[in-house]
Amino acid sequence: MSVRIETDSPESPTQEEARPRPSLAGWLRSYGTFIGLVLMVVVFALLRPDAFLSLRNLRNIVEQVAILGIVATTMTMVMVVGDFDLSVGALASLCGVVVADLLIHEVGVGPSIAVALGVGAAAGLFNGLLVAYAGLSAFVATLATMTAYRGLSLWYTDGATLFSGMPESFRVIGQGSSGLLPNSVLILAAVVISAWFVLEQTTFGRRLYAVGGNAEASYLAGLNVRRLRLLAFVCSGLGAALAGVVLTSRLFSAHPTAGEPLMLNSIAAVFLGMTMFREGEAHVPGTLSGVLLLGVMSNGLNMLHVNSYLQAVLTGAIIILAVLMSGLARRRL
Repeated sequence: MSVRIETDSPESPTQEEARPRPSLAGWLRSYGTFIGLVLMVVVFALLRPDAFLSLRNLRNIVEQVAILGIVATTMTMVMVVGDFDLSVGALASLCGVVVADLLIHEVGVGPSIAVALGVGAAAGLFNGLLVAYAGLSAFVATLATMTAYRGLSLWYTDGATLFSGMPESFRVIGQGSSGLLPNSVLILAAVVISAWFVLEQTTFGRRLYAVGGNAEASYLAGLNVRRLRLLAFVCSGLGAALAGVVLTSRLFSAHPTAGEPLMLNSIAAVFLGMTMFREGEAHVPGTLSGVLLLGVMSNGLNMLHVNSYLQAVLTGAIIILAVLMSGLARRRL
């Protein structure tokens, strides 16, 4: 006895009908950051039409977010594996004072930058050893190293600002331009393209995503989870060091706490990016969108003369919203 199945009957839904339709909430989770960025641009353009959309101000925005973008992009690699790095701001400050002090002592621009980047890589390596091999949580380990790196910066400079004696050739990195684009933006572009290529187009990047998705399954599949987490922290340390060098060049001075605001804002940018396009997953294009959103918000609020303390409150609220949306997206995946 055979049974005939009527696949085209009215009671049997087709594949198109069976496929779940995207809800408004899901659409907002996927594109909320981008929508928020567009809305901010529209609002500030309407409130300050004479200044906000001027070429000079748009250039100013991208130049202002370049240093944050460098830190946030390399922070993305750490958050891809499920960790985060609280020490990036203090490390940027430390590397900034190192490069400034070496330049003041006439070591040379190239060697001074190389030493600063080496300090950043070593600090990232130390963070990775604590997290991946010593078994400390990323929060505890990087909170401790953040305090240590801040203390080293203050001890190194005795709490003073280094500003006298740096060569003029160093100023070009943070203040110079190549055509219409500032050099700091070109450095950001190089970091973004490199990080995107590594994460999206290489085996190493796919392994990082695998560890972030399920570390235990990745280990059982034969991946060296500890080494991958360690290398992610090294990348974050290098990004913080590069940001410290660019920041010191832009200010043409080095203060032992100059980079500390980068930590909060870089984490905020990555979380904002995790709500964009690929729900609940850190990725470079999303992080860049988060960086631009924070830059546009800061620039627009400054134009409207909004109190800086209130701006900090708004940044905190954005982080909470981004974390909530990211958590909801992960639970739905």
